[in-house]
Amino acid sequence: MFCTRDSAEKRTCFIHRFKPVILSVKNKPTITLTGATGFLGSHLMASLLSGGHRIIVLGRSNKNGTLQERVSRLLKWFGIEEFAGQLKFMEIDFLKPLLGIPEADYKVLCADTEQIIHCASDTSFTERKRDIVFKSNVNSLEGILEFAVNANVKFFHYISTAYVAGANVILCKECLSSSADFLNVYEESKALAENIIAAFCQKNSIPFSIIRPSVVYGDSRTGRSLRFNALYFPIQSVKYISEIYLNDIKNNDGKKSKQFGIFIDEEGYLFLPLRIYLPEEGALNIIPVDYFVNATIMIIANASPGGIYHLTNNSYTKLEAIAVYNEHFMKIRGVEIIYGKSADNVLRNPAEELFDRFMTPYRPYLSDNRIFDRANTDLLTGNMNPPEFSYKIFEKCMEYAIRVNWGESIF
Repeated sequence: MFCTRDSAEKRTCFIHRFKPVILSVKNKPTITLTGATGFLGSHLMASLLSGGHRIIVLGRSNKNGTLQERVSRLLKWFGIEEFAGQLKFMEIDFLKPLLGIPEADYKVLCADTEQIIHCASDTSFTERKRDIVFKSNVNSLEGILEFAVNANVKFFHYISTAYVAGANVILCKECLSSSADFLNVYEESKALAENIIAAFCQKNSIPFSIIRPSVVYGDSRTGRSLRFNALYFPIQSVKYISEIYLNDIKNNDGKKSKQFGIFIDEEGYLFLPLRIYLPEEGALNIIPVDYFVNATIMIIANASPGGIYHLTNNSYTKLEAIAVYNEHFMKIRGVEIIYGKSADNVLRNPAEELFDRFMTPYRPYLSDNRIFDRANTDLLTGNMNPPEFSYKIFEKCMEYAIRVNWGESIF
């Protein structure tokens, strides 16, 4: 008989009595991982496999293939096909009893699982997707948490976001959020999920950790990435817009471009007047995925029960710097960053209007003023910090993004 939420909640919480778990080379727990086909989850999977862990991947088939087929493509992309023997796959449904699998299979899954890393989530920002986001990020928690109880796991690790503190908070502490005001539905759902997980794990004596990355981009050493949103989206948008006018200049004598003062200057740069209005002066907090993986692996190995960890960058990146990088990289001039609301009588050219539509979901993160406490993270990682975002890193990341057509031709 498996434990349900009603019976599990009768347990007494002894979570404060646990000590940090220190893993040795010979002590590699079997980890059940969700979100292994996503950006962060796939990188964690690759690192854990390379470190000798056995991993049970929970997920579902989709239009791109079965769970196993999708993970196999990822192993090839990472160049670690030889570790496939350390993987086990289980196609499940978080919203169904026993995760939607036969009871015999569920028993085996519980017996095999020592730790859980819950990385699966819907990262949509738009309000019109509220029901879908909450179904994925909140409603599905009951199944994975009851599984944690039934498996008697030694640790439950949750990958969240650094932005759960809320929209009007400046100092974001490594503690649970009580905010009721968020920039988008994604932040709201992750904050609620954290509180649900913490309450459930405390009631059921399950050691847990919450890991909160800020905006994650590709590998700082190679530029490789599996996802091209967040940092990449402004660059992709400018490139897309510039190509419209370059095509007009090349094939239509620039008739459309000339109307808006768009031309190719004497040095071969496209002059593209593009005023980007941001609500206030601030910066991006971005970390590379290699830092995310290295820090997360250290946290998983040594986390204190109930520990919350910010994976953020102490070196913030202003959009002006990215604009300068992009000017050099794409040979585009005319981008201007303006802080404050655009006046109602300011006429926007078509390039500006198009960019505004592209950037609406990401705009608050381009000039963010939130500061992130990192005391817990620094303690566990030995003050390991992500690199400052340089032109060299920018160039590698954007060259790879263009080479794979912003993800369209990765596989």
